[in-house]
Amino acid sequence: MPTPATPGPGDAVQVIRLYRSEDKIHPRAVDGLYARWRWLIVALTQAVFYGLPWLPWGERQAVLFDLGARRFYVFGLVLYPQDFVYLTALLMISAYALFLFTAVAGRLWCGYACPQTVYTEIFMRVEHWFEGDRNARLRLDKAPWSFDKLWRKAGKQAVWIAIGLWTGFTFVGYFTPIHSLGREVMALGLGPWESFWVLFYGFATYGNAGYMREQVCKYMCPYARFQSAMFDRDTLIVSYDPGRGEPRGNNAKRGRKGEASGHALGDCIDCGLCVQVCPTGIDIRHGLQYECIGCAACIDVCNGVMDKMGTPRGLIRYDTENGLEQDLSPAQRWRRLWRPRVVIYTAVLLVIGAALLWSLASRQGFRVDVVRDRASLARLVEDGWVENVYRLQVMNATEAPQRYRVEVEGLPGLVLSRPTTVALGPAEARWVAVALRMPPEVAQQLQPGAHPMRWRIERVGEDQAASLVEKSTFVLPR
Repeated sequence: MPTPATPGPGDAVQVIRLYRSEDKIHPRAVDGLYARWRWLIVALTQAVFYGLPWLPWGERQAVLFDLGARRFYVFGLVLYPQDFVYLTALLMISAYALFLFTAVAGRLWCGYACPQTVYTEIFMRVEHWFEGDRNARLRLDKAPWSFDKLWRKAGKQAVWIAIGLWTGFTFVGYFTPIHSLGREVMALGLGPWESFWVLFYGFATYGNAGYMREQVCKYMCPYARFQSAMFDRDTLIVSYDPGRGEPRGNNAKRGRKGEASGHALGDCIDCGLCVQVCPTGIDIRHGLQYECIGCAACIDVCNGVMDKMGTPRGLIRYDTENGLEQDLSPAQRWRRLWRPRVVIYTAVLLVIGAALLWSLASRQGFRVDVVRDRASLARLVEDGWVENVYRLQVMNATEAPQRYRVEVEGLPGLVLSRPTTVALGPAEARWVAVALRMPPEVAQQLQPGAHPMRWRIERVGEDQAASLVEKSTFVLPR
């Protein structure tokens, strides 16, 4: 086999590494308008996530996905696997909403509401409580082990693990009634599957938010890779204004109040705080980068620096590429946001949302599936009657007992072998075997093969108008 050629004295050698080790990023704490908005959304999302399983609704919890019983309870709705179309609609709404928000204002989801961002913010706040701000954490990491360092590191880890386990417990509480789950945990009687998912989800939260952090956003999340397909030059993004900020100059080149001391300097004092507060460790002054998650921490810290220097805010701001290049006014930028892709995304979202709401509002309180008997499509019984056997799955989608009457229509002479009424308990489903028969004199007038007919299932009670029609076929033998 040929051996690789040895590079000569003048040859350039390029080493390609499949993995590049990076230093841990210690973001600096920041306060400002966008930081407060971010923490407000963190509080709202976590209040919903941690609180919903504990919210009662009658004799059950408000939101419960009971996989064992194949029932999904969402407040007053009782959904079955056959209602998968609603999940499809929700996924479509989520996808188009992501497209719309990205086209309008970039990675708003990533910067404010993504679970990775939310839990990273929570874990970094815990780290700040125990180890201090950025400089204190850097000093602590370099310091030799001592009691002070040990208790701070151990306390942080203990709180991280507690948050991770509580998150895993809450996640499983959406699939197993959380009160029962809590009693099992207290009695150390948790089942194997519940134990696995509590630990798995807790470990994922602990590892992603505590250690991987920006690595998830930069290398694991696919959204960072295809976001450029949804951006254009009129998308609002976190932007540095080079026309106003360049050339940069530190305080040594400026007067006490920020005036340039014989130098034609821009407003950027090259303090580097925008890099220190960035959770992904980028320098926004280099322009748009796929690692930017749009959290606007650099905007908050830069505005604080501009206030101290006595210069206008907005050196780093939400702006568009066209806005920066053409010096557009805010009104002009907002007018240009309503471009064809934004209008199309909005229209699609409105149509899907309206269709989903209409479907839920007009949804009957029960469902029926019709399955033919696989053993025999058609058979002759006494007196020459033709019989087909079906299995009907009747599903009560309410939380009250109901009775349903089964009828058939669409073919002359077609009758049920016996009157069929189905009684179901709250949120109960039952398979019912039903036989249809056709008299021989009618069957002789029809061609052999499958003939369309309809099942009508009516709810018996005060509301006689509640009914469902399911199409099927009646088979005549040759």
